[in-house]
Order: sequence, then C-alpha cells, then structure tokens
Amino acid sequence: MNDVLPDQSPLWEFLEDAVRTVFRQYGYRNIRTPVVERTELFVRGVGETTDIVEKEMYSFVDAMNEDKLTLRPEGTAPTVRAALEHNLLHGGPQRLWYCGPLFRHERPQKGRYRQYHTFGAEALGFAGPDIDVELLTMARRLWQKLGIEDVELQINTIGSAAERRAFRGRLIAHFERHQELLDADEKRRLHANPLRILDSKNPALQAVIEAAPKLIDAVGDASRANFETVQAGLRAAGIPFRINPRLVRGLDYYNHTVFEWVCGRLGAQNAICSGGRYDGLFEQLGGKATPGCGFGIGVERTLLLLHDREAGRGAAPDAYLAHQGEAADEFARAAAEQLRDRGLNVIFDCSGGSFKAQMKKADSSGARFAVIVGDDEAQAHEVSVKPLREDAEQTRCTVERAADMIKLRRGQ
Repeated sequence: MNDVLPDQSPLWEFLEDAVRTVFRQYGYRNIRTPVVERTELFVRGVGETTDIVEKEMYSFVDAMNEDKLTLRPEGTAPTVRAALEHNLLHGGPQRLWYCGPLFRHERPQKGRYRQYHTFGAEALGFAGPDIDVELLTMARRLWQKLGIEDVELQINTIGSAAERRAFRGRLIAHFERHQELLDADEKRRLHANPLRILDSKNPALQAVIEAAPKLIDAVGDASRANFETVQAGLRAAGIPFRINPRLVRGLDYYNHTVFEWVCGRLGAQNAICSGGRYDGLFEQLGGKATPGCGFGIGVERTLLLLHDREAGRGAAPDAYLAHQGEAADEFARAAAEQLRDRGLNVIFDCSGGSFKAQMKKADSSGARFAVIVGDDEAQAHEVSVKPLREDAEQTRCTVERAADMIKLRRGQ
C-alpha cells in the first residue's frame, strides 16, 4: 500500500479530471459506496471459487456485533447492492460511475498494490448490446483524451450461464488428460471452476491451455448473434479490436461480452481496463432479473502509461508573492487574495526571510512569476511582476494589471 506524495498528485489529478469529463459527456452519474461491505456480498456476487474470494480478500469479524465484513476487492457488486437497496432503477436504467480504493491481498507487482484505485462505469438496466459498444467507445475517448495511443482492445463472448455449464464437461475432460501438469490451485479448480484454469500463468500449462476447447465455439446462435452485433458496433465506431478466445475474466458474474484494454508496455500484467456484461448479478444478490454491463480502470497502471510531459501539469503555482516591510505585509496579503479572486494560484511567502531568500524560494516553487511587494509598492498600491521562466523585464503595475499579465502569459 503506497502513499501518493505531493509531487505525484498532479498526475493523479490530471487523470481524475479527464475521467470525470469523459464520463459526464456520456451521461454517467457518480455513486459512492462504502469501503467496507458484508463479506457475503462478494461470496455471492464475485463467486465462491474465484481467487478473490478464496485468498485475496481482507476480511474480518466486527468486534461489536460479529458481522463478517470485507474491504471491497472490486466495485461492481457494491454498486449493484446499492442499486437494489435504494431502488435506483425504479425510474428506469441508470448510468453510474465511481472511483476509490480497492483491496486485494496479492503479490505486489508493477502497477498493482494491495490497496489500488479504480474508476468504474456501470450501465444498469440496458439489455441490448449497444450499451456494450457505448462503454467501449467511452473508454476509447478517454485514451484519446489522455494521449494513450498504444492500447489494444481484446474481446470475447463467454455466452450464457447455461452454455458455460454445458461447456464445463468438455473442458474438465481436456484438463484431466493433463493432470500431471496442473499445480495445486488448478487441480482444486478443475471440477469447481475449470474456466479459471484458462487464466493460469503456469508456464508448463500454456500449450495445454492453447489446445483446450474454445468456449466461443460452443455458444448458441443467440449468444453468437449478440457478439456479432457488438463487433459490428465497434467497426462502425472505428474501434479496432482483436477476438481473444481465451479471455474469460476472473469473476463469476460475467456473461456474454467480456473485454480488456491492454498495453504491451506494462509487461505480463498488461490490462488497464477490464469488464463485460453481468446480466445475472442482480438475481444473485436477491433482486429481479436485470441486465448490467460495466468496466473498471486500473488507476496505477494507467498512470504508468501517461507521458512524462503530463507529470508537472498543474503542479506549479502561477505566482509566488514575496514581500518585506511593515507597510508591505498587509498590502501583500490583500494583493494575494485579489490575484486568487481572478483565478490565479498564488503562494504567499510566510518565511519572513530577505528578498534574496524569498526569490530563491520563488524560483524553486516552479512559479512562472514572482510578485514583489515592498514598502514603495505598498504605498502606491502597486506590485512588481518579475518573470522567472523567460528573459523579460520586471514590470510595476496595479494588482489588476498584474493578474491580466500573468493570465495572458499563462495561456501562451
């Protein structure tokens, strides 16, 4: 679990602002659920035999009332739980988004920690495959806004729950013929949840996985037609994609379309956005049958892909206000507020040091301008503006004129 330090925060804020802007363009509204939920929610929703539930959740018993509680490991089940609890779909389908930390007790690796962060989008109550395409189009718009170009969309269909149950026998028979290659986890999953073996990173098993029957070849006509409609929508939107028949996702609530946006720059753990359709989740959690589709964006992994030029965006103040002298101090503080009233970011020196020392602080702050107030400026109700990042003359003027000058230069 990591701290995000002040020098790193501007990059996070840049990503957060971009996500909020894009989600708002598509009509998604923010929902915020607790960090802690009842453990049963994830056992029922995510799946009892998934890695998340079996070995990755941070779970504990509440000492006050002995409730079994869990730090949320994913965001979809809590969103559906909230929609059911508050009857959010009473007035019709909902487009929702959320952000915040998730927790999984797994081996830390590049871009994934035991506390990591996500932006999620969930479209609840939309039955047609057009919402699948909308979500993928929204994600593509976000990558464009962020300047991330080297991402690939992989898609697959895992059919209906009934089709997966029918397929299980063929998959179990295939892996039983290679039991000597299965590790302990894979042997345990073989009869409980054989689809999870297709996610295995066991090097000895990769050729066997590649030769395994493909679920996409076993789905019925309706599932195939649904998947074809999604592909047609992506082509119409100009979104390149690759069908990955081994993509099954690691959560039991998925059905039909599943997808991942991946980037080769991230190595083996290369997915920055994952999701799909989960039409059975509402019923699993005690509600009536309701379609759903959504995705989650891994914040830490996405940040690794942002160009270094974005790292300082928004970090530096517009001006550093240096002041010295009995008359100057009061006027300088008022001047700083006037500059802020006009939309500028201003650091007010509180060191009490000499002008030379304050100007060193101004330079190290990254500000483009120093605004200087001495007793002479204060008596005239003026300030001196000194450019710090370009070769230009210092100018003495009113506070209003200084604000206009700095805003004009800031836009260059």
